[in-house]
Amino acid sequence: MPGQAFTPADVAAPATTGTPETMTAWTTRGDGIDALTAVRVPVPAPGPTEVLVKISAVSLNYRDLLVVGGVDHWSPTRDVVPVSDGVGAVAAIGSEVTRWRPGDRVSAGFLPRWRSGPLAEETYVSPVGGPVNRGMLAEYVLVEQDEAVRTAHSLDDVHAATLPVAGVTAWHAVGRRSRVRPGETVLVHGTGGVALFAAQVTLALGATPIVTSSSDEKLDRLRALGVDRTINYRRTADLAAEVLRMTGGEGVDHVVETVGGDNLNRSLEAVKVGGSISFIGLIAGRAANIDVYRFVTRNVTVHGIETGSLEMLEELAAFVDEHGITPVIDSVLPAERVHEALRHLEGGRHFGKIVVTMPGTSSDTSRSTEATTP
Repeated sequence: MPGQAFTPADVAAPATTGTPETMTAWTTRGDGIDALTAVRVPVPAPGPTEVLVKISAVSLNYRDLLVVGGVDHWSPTRDVVPVSDGVGAVAAIGSEVTRWRPGDRVSAGFLPRWRSGPLAEETYVSPVGGPVNRGMLAEYVLVEQDEAVRTAHSLDDVHAATLPVAGVTAWHAVGRRSRVRPGETVLVHGTGGVALFAAQVTLALGATPIVTSSSDEKLDRLRALGVDRTINYRRTADLAAEVLRMTGGEGVDHVVETVGGDNLNRSLEAVKVGGSISFIGLIAGRAANIDVYRFVTRNVTVHGIETGSLEMLEELAAFVDEHGITPVIDSVLPAERVHEALRHLEGGRHFGKIVVTMPGTSSDTSRSTEATTP
C-alpha cells in the first residue's frame, strides 16, 4: 500500500472553497494494523447534494479492527478509508444542499440509508467505515446531506465522536427496543463502549443497571459513574444466581447482551419471566450452544440490535443534551498515533471510548492510553 495511488470517486475532485488542495487519509485493504497507511489525496469537492465535512475527531469500535484486520466479510477488496464513528464541521456545501450551512457540526449515520422505521433489506447497505463505503479516518469526508445528523450541542468534539455507533446502539437497545421504564432493572454485560452507554442511558431513564466486569478497578469506576450494583463475574461462581439475589429472586427486566456466544445462557437464566434480551455482542463468537428450552420457560423476547437509524441518532443527541450525559472516554490520541490507538483497542484493557483527533483541530490533543473517566 505505501506509495499506492488512492483514487476512489469520493476523493477524486478537488474542492474549491478555501479548503486545502490535498489532505491526509488513512487507508487499509484489510491487511492489518501495521499496514494502515497515511496517504496524501485531493480534498474532494461536494456534489450538488453533498456536504464536505472537516473531521475533527473519530472514535474506535471493535468493528474497525475487523475491517483493518480483513476478517471474514469485513475484509475490503480495495483500499478504503476505515473507522465508522466521527464528527466534524461542514466546510463546504453542494449547490442543492438545503439542510446544512458551513460551520454546522455533524456526524454521519452508520447505515446511511436507514433513515427511520425498522431496518429493511434495502436500507441495510453501505455501512460507513468499510469494507465497501468509506469511513471517517480522513481530514475531510463527503457526506450526503440527508445522511448527516446534527450532534449533541452539550458535547465537545471528542465526546460527540462516540455517538454514531456505540451510543446509538445502546439507545436502540435500551431506549427503543426494550423501552426501559423507571424502576426497572437492566443487566449489562461488560464495560465496553456500548455497555457503558447502556448503563448511562438506563440511569438517565430512572432504571437500575447491574453491570458485570472481570476487573474490580473497572467496577470502582462504574460506581463513580453512579452504577451501584456491579458483579465481578470472575469472582462470582454463578453470575445468574447473584443477579437473582440482587433482584429478590425475580431476575432483571431486561438484558443488554454485549458478549454473545454461550454467555446468552447466563442472560436467559438472569432475566425474569416475560423479560427481554437485546442481543448485540460477537466478542465470544458467532455460534453458541444455547439451551433453547429457556426461551420457552422464560417466555423471553430476544431482539437482535443492529446499531440504529438516523432518526435514532437524532433522538440520542437530544437525549444526551436533555440529561447531561457525558460519554466515558478512555484515551485521546492524535491521528499520527492511530496505530497505537487500534492496538490499545485490540488489547481490550480500555474503559470507555478510544478517540483519535485530526490534525489542526481544537481537539488535537492527546492523553495517556491509561484509562481515564470524565
